Amino acid sequence: MNKTIRIYVGLLILLFIGAIAIEFSKPKPINWTRTFNETHSIPYGTFVLYSELTELFPESKVHDIAVSPYEYLDDYYNLEDSTYLTTGNYMLIDDYAKVDDVSAQELLDFASHGNTIFMSSNYLPKKFLDTLGIDLENDFDFTGEAQLSLANPIFKNDSITISKGLSNIYFSKLDSSKTTVLGYQKFNTKEHINFIKVNHVNGEVYLHLQPVAFTNFSLLKKDNKKYAAAILSYLPDDTIYFDSRNKKRTELGDSPLRFILSQPALKWAWLLGLVSLLIFVLFNAKRKQRIVKIIKPLENSTIAFTKTIGNLYYETKDHNNLIDKKITYFLESIRSKYYLDTQLLDDKFVKNLSLKSGKEQSKTKKTINLIVHLKAKQSCNEDDLKLLNKAIEDFYNN
Repeated sequence: MNKTIRIYVGLLILLFIGAIAIEFSKPKPINWTRTFNETHSIPYGTFVLYSELTELFPESKVHDIAVSPYEYLDDYYNLEDSTYLTTGNYMLIDDYAKVDDVSAQELLDFASHGNTIFMSSNYLPKKFLDTLGIDLENDFDFTGEAQLSLANPIFKNDSITISKGLSNIYFSKLDSSKTTVLGYQKFNTKEHINFIKVNHVNGEVYLHLQPVAFTNFSLLKKDNKKYAAAILSYLPDDTIYFDSRNKKRTELGDSPLRFILSQPALKWAWLLGLVSLLIFVLFNAKRKQRIVKIIKPLENSTIAFTKTIGNLYYETKDHNNLIDKKITYFLESIRSKYYLDTQLLDDKFVKNLSLKSGKEQSKTKKTINLIVHLKAKQSCNEDDLKLLNKAIEDFYNN
């Protein structure tokens, strides 16, 4: 080891020791991030609520859903008799309900088969608002605390007051023929509806507009648990499907780095280690170079070339590219064979395709919904590719 490298190593060691000392000497600040994550014990996590679900629903199993509602519920949909093979309550609590139109429709379909949807969020999916005949308003001119109460006299003693993390979004339009008002929020003298039940075909959809009421910060204050328990008492004692997809995608999931990067001192150590590795590579790159392996060119054969390209995409796990190409070729085939415009894949397109192809409309709709979902999905995996391939083959063969 020459003198220059020894100097760099010494400086890195000093930086490492200094960073560790500084981080351990600082008080850990409170994390006020609004994660609504059931694994977070920070103020705006939902660890307390998630831990109490088995007490609130003693006869129910709780399933943590780490994928989109469409990806999860569609696996339980039986095409033969158009029913779901499971029942229960789908629960989503988040600051912003990040649910795409395909998943929103899947949730509404799930409810229509006699199941229950519970969603507490400041911003609800547009598909829900349009389908259920609901409008929202946001009153930005509010200050101070909010009193949250329930309409049922049985729960008159379960009202709570919240002062942090509030919004004043409320229901401004309802379809009275199928909607029941269950709760209110009050700022000063202004009172608005913030909790409703909507009957949807054979099921029910519960919508609540103050998700902060279910956070650790709220539930650990006074008797605030009673308010949350009263709201959830409207749900039947059936399987709970707890949506954690929106929260897990913002983290590192099951990566071994999730703990290291969550601790400031270990994070600094990790970064310094990466810098050290980079410096080592730079100093050694000039001296050593791997022998470049000579690769014989491929034979000029169309079939062999196509096969090689396909294998290349598959072996490199370029699932997004393969899925995009399969969708492009499938839609081109529809345009050429049935003379249909494929720019807008809506219900009208599904109906026309079903009529011209002679395929069942329900199966055609499932195939097109899958294509719309995969086109909107940012990162696809091998299972998505297999699912798309099977759907296209079934469309052509059946």
